[in-house]
Amino acid sequence: MLIADFGLRIESGNPQSEIRNPKLNRRNNFPLELAMSCCTVPHGMSRRHFMRHLAGASAFALPAFALTRTLRANAESLSRSHKSAILLWLGGGPPSIDMWDMKPGAPTAGEFKPIATTGDVQICELMPQMAQQMKHLSVVRSMSTREADHDRGRYYMHTGFVPNPSVEHPGYGSVIAREMESKVPELEIPPFVSIGGASEGPGFLGMAYAPFQVNANGQIRDVEMNVAWQRMYDRMKLLAALETRFIDERRGLAAEEHAKVLGKTQDLLTSEQMTAFKVRSEPQEMIEKYGDNNFGRGCLMARRLVEVGVPFVEVNSGGWDLHQGCFTSLQTKLPELDKAFSALVEDLALRGLLESTVVLCMGEFGRTPRINGNAGRDHFARAWSVVLGGAAIQGGRAIGTTNSDGTSVETDPYSSEDLMATVCHALGISLQTTYQTKSGRPMKIAGGGRVIQELFA
Repeated sequence: MLIADFGLRIESGNPQSEIRNPKLNRRNNFPLELAMSCCTVPHGMSRRHFMRHLAGASAFALPAFALTRTLRANAESLSRSHKSAILLWLGGGPPSIDMWDMKPGAPTAGEFKPIATTGDVQICELMPQMAQQMKHLSVVRSMSTREADHDRGRYYMHTGFVPNPSVEHPGYGSVIAREMESKVPELEIPPFVSIGGASEGPGFLGMAYAPFQVNANGQIRDVEMNVAWQRMYDRMKLLAALETRFIDERRGLAAEEHAKVLGKTQDLLTSEQMTAFKVRSEPQEMIEKYGDNNFGRGCLMARRLVEVGVPFVEVNSGGWDLHQGCFTSLQTKLPELDKAFSALVEDLALRGLLESTVVLCMGEFGRTPRINGNAGRDHFARAWSVVLGGAAIQGGRAIGTTNSDGTSVETDPYSSEDLMATVCHALGISLQTTYQTKSGRPMKIAGGGRVIQELFA
């Protein structure tokens, strides 16, 4: 059940004047932050229902937020005091052999040709704008991973751990949000935002570091209020009493996590920082620069979010599972990626934000060098590429090599753990950081991966 069932709908980014009604605040013992919640809440207030609701806390559509206080407006001073990461997720497994590590003349080569770039690396001819930005980015061509199944590969590349039924590991976004949020105490909006699709969850780090999901227009589900304040006051007072009772009875973390969800949302919905989600407020020429499509607007929103201090943003682009018609699809997919990715990198560089922002582009694996009978490529995790740059990462480089037909890695192979360790290192996050799972088991950050040193030398 959504918060609308409880009588509360709040217009995101456009808080009504009643939100600041002085008669309804903490000094009057009214938990206004509860009234502002945009997350799932109980309906009917029965004890049985409320306990059932808490048991499902891990499935919240709109999760808890780790939020603090006021707007940070100056991007230059922000870039000096904190770092961010943007993950461009190409869901389905992009064919890096047709994008970042081409094999012209080989029997495995596709239909496209490589072109020179501003870095010491060649890329696909369908990405001419990216070619101009490769001085800022490097390609790791020696990725060799273990998971060629979509779900398992997605989990592994987001967390640095293979799936394990006994523990749920946190993804990039949750780890970085947790480690970086203290450096932006003025941040009022969520520290981990996923645009245009879901991301991996917070695992044992808890719901305070779960992804806040929005679409490419910045719209947030079920955040509109249409109930009288007095009625809301009565309902929220009862809800607060129930929550306090369950927490006091020490029934586990579920009640406390739920209280965090409800207790930290007022700042979100009344914050001026919410305008960062209003990507349509950008000049039309800027929207066109990125591409007026879901991925383009998502990348533009990512830039707006890191400007106000969000530590981690993921932008989702689907449709890369190219088992058939690979080259026909790429004639549409690659120009869209080219436009948005290049605009993001250029924009970050011009605004002085690239030096404090890691940009990472990848999917769950690559695709087979062999072209199948349907003019497609199948899943392939043995040898593939990722692209990254920004912060302390050197641009214009090709790291590692594959053999002449792209079927294997010839240099030191790199894993998901290594890639995640590299991103954390670029952000200044200590790789000695160790978390503790809910069962008390110590868990080293980034799965204990090694830093890809060639990206920093």
